[in-house]
Amino acid sequence: MFSKRTNWNLEKNAYARAVERHRESGRALLDLTISNPTACGFEYNEAAILAALRSPVALRYDPQPKGLLSARQAVIDYYRQQNPSAAIDAEHLVLTTGTSEAYSFLFRLLCESGDEMIVAHPSYPLFDFLATIEDVTLRPFRLIYDHGWQFDFAVLRQAIGPRTRAILLVHPNNPTGHFISCEEAAQLRDIAEHHHLALVVDEVFLDYPLPGAEDRKRHGSFVGDSRALTFVLSGLSKTAALPQMKVAWIAAHGPDALVREALARLELIADTYLSMNAPLQLALPKLLAQRSALQSQIISRIEANLRELDDQLSRQESISRLKIEGGWYAVLRVPALESDEELAVRLLEEYSVLVHPGHFYEFIDDGYVVISLIPPEEEFAKGAERLIEGIPQK
Repeated sequence: MFSKRTNWNLEKNAYARAVERHRESGRALLDLTISNPTACGFEYNEAAILAALRSPVALRYDPQPKGLLSARQAVIDYYRQQNPSAAIDAEHLVLTTGTSEAYSFLFRLLCESGDEMIVAHPSYPLFDFLATIEDVTLRPFRLIYDHGWQFDFAVLRQAIGPRTRAILLVHPNNPTGHFISCEEAAQLRDIAEHHHLALVVDEVFLDYPLPGAEDRKRHGSFVGDSRALTFVLSGLSKTAALPQMKVAWIAAHGPDALVREALARLELIADTYLSMNAPLQLALPKLLAQRSALQSQIISRIEANLRELDDQLSRQESISRLKIEGGWYAVLRVPALESDEELAVRLLEEYSVLVHPGHFYEFIDDGYVVISLIPPEEEFAKGAERLIEGIPQK
């Protein structure tokens, strides 16, 4: 009766069962996985945000497949504030209800059933579900770690097959925090041009560079790239720390003929669903205007928690933090004395601290856990202390 594409294993794994048991027990929990900024104690301008949703214009239905021009212009303003010379036009933007819908649109635009996209691993696990629902296959290639994360372009090229349609990138990567460098960006464009592939670049964490990131080597936004057909994704979830306000966008760039065709097709896809709601589109300029106040709080929190983490790690020898350049996650390398899932369950049950096992983010080897850098500072410090306490020392 049901489709093969939704034939997932719906049984809870040992980690999920342990989390459920712990929450049901009512015991206190130090959650080092929390990444929802609205639950981390940041100060939001409630009056301004709620007032932005009360436009009387929203009472009139005015469907625009790409999104209201005023909303798209607010996105243009956001990019031009970052880079005044950014080559971007409102007609090259399509608004979507979150980046998940943006991915869905692009899978439909670029792929037939069974076609492939290449994706860098480690990576965000939601991609697999989004691709499977659209009958698209994700073919991974591994980022390598050598005093920092980097692409293995030989492996990337080997992953390209006759049914490959695009390369999917997260810039900076989630969870590794790897910013694509200018040199890597040039090679990616060369590969995409040579193999007639699109680049799909998710930039939701772009506004969160971390201390020590080398600005002169780091590639900025891919918005405005013109050599290969490029689709840049972002939205309010991270940009304005408003994940509940489901507004995102696709910015299309590249050779003129390809961009015109892509936008015409995307407009029809968007017109078929007309999923964007009027109040949020009308509120978008004011919601984006809130981003500076929220981003400054989040960056301050990330930097403080990172200092705390590094200070605690300096007093032991078993755990190391891998280099990160952006975003709000940290990857820790731990002794592989048990599987990452067994470690995460043990830390939860014995120390009441919650971390993500590395395999959640497609690490193929044991010995990695991933933690968020935006929990409240006191909770983060206690959680880091218990995490270190739970790892056998050399």
